[in-house]
Amino acid sequence: MPVLNIVLVEPRIPQNTGNIARTCAATGARLHLVGPMGFAVDDKKLKRAGLDYWHLLDITYYKSLGDFFARAAGPFVYFTTKAPARYTDRPYPDGVFLVFGREDAGLPEALLAANRPACVRLPMCSPARSLNLSNTVAVAVYEVLRQWDFPGLQSAGRLRGYEWEP
Repeated sequence: MPVLNIVLVEPRIPQNTGNIARTCAATGARLHLVGPMGFAVDDKKLKRAGLDYWHLLDITYYKSLGDFFARAAGPFVYFTTKAPARYTDRPYPDGVFLVFGREDAGLPEALLAANRPACVRLPMCSPARSLNLSNTVAVAVYEVLRQWDFPGLQSAGRLRGYEWEP
């Protein structure tokens, strides 16, 4: 099964990270948390947002962005409001790392400038600064999984006591 990696660089809001952890647990994506973070990993808001899915997570912690790049091989795709390219306009290979920045500052501009071809954005109305981080991650994860034809995911649901018409 292909591997999808979600990277949060210096996340600040525990509820966002908890929601993203739940998305990773529900899709089989691996979560990478790059410090320093704006909360403790045992924060009750973080745990509440992730509900009871923590045991389903494959999670790795890094002290800094330098530590992350020393240990991760890529390929990397950087999500930023500053990118000229849309997230739907590129293929995502097996093992890809989708990299997201801080809620209040995004990714470092020097990193983006050095990796311009790997930078993508979600289109939005011009007065809006950005989408919520957990929403952006969910959109990105499901685009990658759509391109991969949702490997290993349950694609059909069931109603109790009812049959779906063919």
